[in-house]
Amino acid sequence: MKIVLAEKVSPATLAIFQQEPGWQVVTADQIKNGLPAELADADALVVRSAVQADAKLLESAPKLRVIGRAGVGVDNIDTDAATRRGIVVMNTPGANAIAVAELTLGFMVSMARSIPRANFTMHDGKWEKKSLQGRELRGKTLGIVGLGRIGLEVARRARAFGMDLIGYDPFIAPVIARENDVTLVPIDEIFRRSDYLTLHVGLTPQTEGLINATSLAIMKKGVRIINCARGELIVEQALADALKSGHVAGAALDVFHKEPLKDSPFFELDNVILSPHIAGSTDEAQEAIGIQLARQVRDYLKLGVVQNAVNLPSLTHEEYTEISPYIEMAERLGQFLSHATPGNLENIQISYTGRLASGKTDLVRNAALAGIFAESEANGESRSTANRINAAAIAEERGVRVQEDKKEFTTGGAGSVLKLVLHSSEGDASASATVLHGSSPRLLTYDGIDIEAPLTGTLVAIRNHDVPGVIGRIGTILGDNSVNIANFALGRSTRSQRVPQGQALAVVQIDVPSVATANAVVESLRKVEAIASVRLIELGKL
Repeated sequence: MKIVLAEKVSPATLAIFQQEPGWQVVTADQIKNGLPAELADADALVVRSAVQADAKLLESAPKLRVIGRAGVGVDNIDTDAATRRGIVVMNTPGANAIAVAELTLGFMVSMARSIPRANFTMHDGKWEKKSLQGRELRGKTLGIVGLGRIGLEVARRARAFGMDLIGYDPFIAPVIARENDVTLVPIDEIFRRSDYLTLHVGLTPQTEGLINATSLAIMKKGVRIINCARGELIVEQALADALKSGHVAGAALDVFHKEPLKDSPFFELDNVILSPHIAGSTDEAQEAIGIQLARQVRDYLKLGVVQNAVNLPSLTHEEYTEISPYIEMAERLGQFLSHATPGNLENIQISYTGRLASGKTDLVRNAALAGIFAESEANGESRSTANRINAAAIAEERGVRVQEDKKEFTTGGAGSVLKLVLHSSEGDASASATVLHGSSPRLLTYDGIDIEAPLTGTLVAIRNHDVPGVIGRIGTILGDNSVNIANFALGRSTRSQRVPQGQALAVVQIDVPSVATANAVVESLRKVEAIASVRLIELGKL
């Protein structure tokens, strides 16, 4: 593995990568011929905020699997380009939660006691004690918009000041809010009741411009607003107007629409505290961010565990451990069905049954799509660039619709089953599979016919007329080519629409001495009059 640390990181961050045997780690001061040249054979890129990981840079990194952003914002990373190239983009939300929470409380105390003005007037030789009479935080209502890790850390600290806590977050369980003495209320009530209002949400179409002329008008006169989240949450001119009028008594802002801040309506206002995006800038936070990111990148490269990805659903290590056998099974099932449709692929139906349906299935879906779009050739050497990161994007680009269905309860049989149905203009192909003994992917049905077979190694899928002698001919041809049979599964049906009445299926797992031998076997089987079709499928070992 080659890891490129394009910006300065802490020694502890570097040490995590250096502890991995055989890993090559290139630090920022070791990049001599430019970052594009260094990325030509890199597996991972770690950046902070200065490096622009745009589409052009990613073109120079054909092997890149993951980009790690030491921080939260990923504005300097072209996530769409990364997704199309199958690259995971990770950030580190929450690693700086305590640092941000402490600055938030510091802003609140500073506004309540006019600390910045007291310091300025004292340095100017003035003693303005009477004009600096402040207010206590005790008994005031703090409205917290966003109760993630940072918002909850703010709540815990504000509670020690004796503040009354109200919060808005549609994605938090009420029990978590209660445990932290936060009363959940609608957003308009947050605006109406708050003496202090602090923002701790990400930037989305729903949160952009959250603080605007309309919401400011709802707020009580004398409210104080803190923003250590994203500058775009506030319509800056609207807030400036409310500060000038006195409707908003004060504001403390660490983030802005355009940074660095060079021109702002806040410059002329003395009831605004401004800081240059320093909320997460503590020694402890930067250390925690670097260590967290290094562990995330390491675990993805070694184990495939996706944590805090911005372009792919994330799983905890425990969740990944439970679902990873099904992710592997899904990709193999997709490969098994690859090229099985008689016409151009139009629609993919993915059905989850049993315990699998109750968990996070996004990676299972992506793995199945990656297998379908893998386009394996008989020799196993020619593959598309589809992988578990970009598979959904590839489906969308190709105009292939993906439909998912979940059924948590099953009446018997395998506990968790994945079924794929590939629809085309000329017909359908379907298969289902499960995982046995915790690690063994097994085919259960193929085009509606029960036919249990391993989804590993080299498989030969055969459609044949249900007449005597076919199995013997298959065995003879394999034997004549010195090909050993590892597993032989048979199935027949009179109900399947895909397999005409009187036909049957066979899935044979074989030990292949060479690619040439495998091709020779397939050609020989195709010459048998009773055999309708033969497909060679290379799934590889587990």
